[in-house]
Amino acid sequence: MSGRSERTTNRCGPVLLGVRHHGPGSARAVRAALEQCTPDAVLIEGPPEADALVPLAAQEGMRPPVALLAHVQDDPGRAAFWPLAEFSPEWVAMRWALEHGVPVRFIDLPAAHSLAMREEGETADGVMADGNPAAGTEADGAKQGVGKEGADGAHTGDPVAAADGPGEQEAGAEADVRVDPIRVLAEAAGYDDPERWWEDVVEHRAGRAGAGSGGDPGADALAPFAALAEAMGALRETYGDGGHDRDPVREAHMRLRLRAARRDFGDGIAVVCGAWHVPALTHRTTVAADRQLLKGLPKAKVAMTWVPWTHRRLSRHSGYGAGIASPGWYGHLFSAPDRPVARWLTKVAGLLREEDYAVSSAHVIEAVRLAEGLATVRGRPLAGLTELDDAVRAVMGDGSDAPSSLIHDRLVVGDVLGEVPDDAPAVPLQRDIARSQRTLRLKPEALERELELDLRRETDAGRSRLLHRLRLLGIPWGEPTRSRGSTGTFRETWRLRWEPELSVRVAEAGIWGTTVLSAATAKSASEATGAATLAEVTALAERCLLAELPDALPVVMRALSDRAALDADVGHLAQALPALVRSVRYGDVRGTDAAALREVAMGLAERVFVGLPPACPGLDADGAAEMRGHLDATHQAVGLLGQPGTGQAGGDPTSQPTSQPTSRLTSHPTGRQTGAQHLRARWAGVLRAVSERDAVPGLIRGRAARLLLDEGELGDGGAERLMGLALSPGTPPTDAAGWIEGFVGGGAGGDGGMLLVHDARLLALVDGWLTGVPDAAFTDVLPLLRRTFAEYEAGVRRTLGELIRRGPSSPSHRQAGDAPDAAAPGFGPGLDRDRAAAVLPTLRMLLGIGAHGFDEERNDERNDGPRSALSGGPNDGLSGGPNGDQPDTTRPADDFTGART
Repeated sequence: MSGRSERTTNRCGPVLLGVRHHGPGSARAVRAALEQCTPDAVLIEGPPEADALVPLAAQEGMRPPVALLAHVQDDPGRAAFWPLAEFSPEWVAMRWALEHGVPVRFIDLPAAHSLAMREEGETADGVMADGNPAAGTEADGAKQGVGKEGADGAHTGDPVAAADGPGEQEAGAEADVRVDPIRVLAEAAGYDDPERWWEDVVEHRAGRAGAGSGGDPGADALAPFAALAEAMGALRETYGDGGHDRDPVREAHMRLRLRAARRDFGDGIAVVCGAWHVPALTHRTTVAADRQLLKGLPKAKVAMTWVPWTHRRLSRHSGYGAGIASPGWYGHLFSAPDRPVARWLTKVAGLLREEDYAVSSAHVIEAVRLAEGLATVRGRPLAGLTELDDAVRAVMGDGSDAPSSLIHDRLVVGDVLGEVPDDAPAVPLQRDIARSQRTLRLKPEALERELELDLRRETDAGRSRLLHRLRLLGIPWGEPTRSRGSTGTFRETWRLRWEPELSVRVAEAGIWGTTVLSAATAKSASEATGAATLAEVTALAERCLLAELPDALPVVMRALSDRAALDADVGHLAQALPALVRSVRYGDVRGTDAAALREVAMGLAERVFVGLPPACPGLDADGAAEMRGHLDATHQAVGLLGQPGTGQAGGDPTSQPTSQPTSRLTSHPTGRQTGAQHLRARWAGVLRAVSERDAVPGLIRGRAARLLLDEGELGDGGAERLMGLALSPGTPPTDAAGWIEGFVGGGAGGDGGMLLVHDARLLALVDGWLTGVPDAAFTDVLPLLRRTFAEYEAGVRRTLGELIRRGPSSPSHRQAGDAPDAAAPGFGPGLDRDRAAAVLPTLRMLLGIGAHGFDEERNDERNDGPRSALSGGPNDGLSGGPNGDQPDTTRPADDFTGART
């Protein structure tokens, strides 16, 4: 028998290895102790239901960080995680046992009890913050002092760190507050930072000594655990259970499991548990007393499996009670114990180079020298993150803090995502999601990234369907975001990040079906039946089209028709219309038939047209602001719905290109009005009615007038007439100011003040009205005007102020053939054709009309001069009118400027 075996055999009873969860120093010490003791069985703190899952840890497809996930089968939202990292002592012990063919058993309170005992209000998003059920005997993840949170789970009761245990209840007769063991020991050693003390005493000393034993290779590997057990024993004598009132139940179950293991394997057993529990496991109690503590505990039927975890979720800021502040750094200490400082700074240099920082090998050498020098001056055995950060800031960052956040996110915390084998237990829905991810080459990643999709490609369309269906199921793996590259409806941009909690969401969604398609269909049909408002049903219809759920859409459409028929509130109808119209458009983009949706949308739009004018009069300021939003939303919806071919497979057969004068909303070149043209004409009539009714608040009337102006419906002088009426002396100043806000406001749908910059007549009307506001009413008007003009950019405000200072010309009209109006002061007397001609090549390129006779027009420009160049050809959209000053109406002027000028 070897010396190590003799030494182990001579010990009385099992070997208790008290650890700090997620501690690389503890992990190395556990491995050294197991190598020395060679136990016949290994007991680990964790739920016994995981015993059957232990062999999976030896498979090649298992890569930490991972977590044991337990959830109640009838209520998957009641769940708990037990995370394990590469540097977790429990993981090291498990892998050692599997490599040596040694049985592994978990000895903590079963998840069946702890999940059944969970009380409401002790979870976040259905998952315990510390990876353990809150009620019962598990820790709840509340912080154990500043230095360490003490949650246990498979990580309950940090090694020397945190007392595990939940709640803030009294801890018995000897303690009425929760105790953080590491803080107590650190204060006894003269440290004010518990984490710094732990690193100096354990992590950094072990890292400097080597990986094999965590210290001198000839030393007894069990000595550190004996010293730690002695310290914990002294603390338990003083503080009892330290305020963790559920620990006695958990520790009673651990003792029972330990007795059972000794009957099966004898005393050659190693127990890996939180250091806080070691004194309780050595405490002599009777079997009857322990069983009495466990008597009557509630029980639930639970399922357990392995799921991927991330370093980010291991970090303390994520809410995980037994988390650590720097999982990436601890992983580095565990994997590179030799020269950890030099290796770390090499990683930092590589990261900064990827981000275009000028970092050389000389920077790394100097940073290593500085970090080690700082550690020596500060009395630390090894440079820690504080010294490394100071060295990076001074040497690589030139005194700047800019690289610090990048290094913290990417290295100190990290975005490592673990992997589990395909044959790990999983609900059928999870397996279908995994199959879809492999088929679509859409790998889950912990690092947030953007994904650009082109829906014209089959693979991208499949990715879009999957992501939309998962969102319907409440699994937000991806969130849609605005695309920077294109505004086309055939493109989508997603922001993806896989979080461990999504595994619980998948288990919850499993009640709806065994595949993503069937589950999303069933849930959509259920939500359509139970929707409370029309807007909810229309939003659901849009999401069903995006997710391409043909079997759910008929149910949603029936609910939509029923709701629309019964809802008479114009606000509700107007709020529901935009989403419905967007859904109609998706029928073209995604190749689905949206004819039924279009019919409902047309009917809904007609009801909005009828109900909007009567709903506008008599509104207060808040009601008017809300109605303005409905007006803008309806206008945008009508613009989409009125486009020929929207939602129709073949488009509008009567819609043909023409060079005849047309109006955006009303005119049709053939003299006949299609359904789309009729819809737009009806909307123009509604806007006219609203803009001319005195009982309608000025904000709404001004906005309606602006929409008519932008669509070319007011004709020559129409805007001046409406503004003149709104700003007449008989109009209350506050109402007039509201009209101005609606007409030229810089908010959503506004032009940022460019209309006033380019239309001297309208600016003169506003200026004239403002100078005539009585002093008594000016204080009431000022806030409205400030709100309007404050939304303009500084350059626009400066230009308007300069125009007002110079005195814009008064509004006037001239007949055809008259001399052009005198320009406002500061501007030329008319159009500078030479300067305009210089812009034409670029303008043609932007408009894509260079292929239509551009070379011939350049020759004309050489022969006829700038005037000929301006007159252009019949297709360039720049031809002059009869007087040479009005653009051809085949291309409305506001197509270029956003407003008619």
